Amino acid sequence: MRFLHKLAEGARLMVGVPDYDRYVAHRAAHHPGEPVMTLKEFHRDRIARRYGTGPGAPPRCC
Repeated sequence: MRFLHKLAEGARLMVGVPDYDRYVAHRAAHHPGEPVMTLKEFHRDRIARRYGTGPGAPPRCC
């Protein structure tokens, strides 16, 4: 089962789909008490970061 989970995680990362569960676990472990984005907010944030449309995104020429 662990192998399948890792395989699915790798496949998602290859196509640019981040892992929300990993994000939530990271926030709980390293930033307890701080707010956690909802799934919808998380995906919007990752899309903005990937395509350079959100705050903190690197400038794009095209």
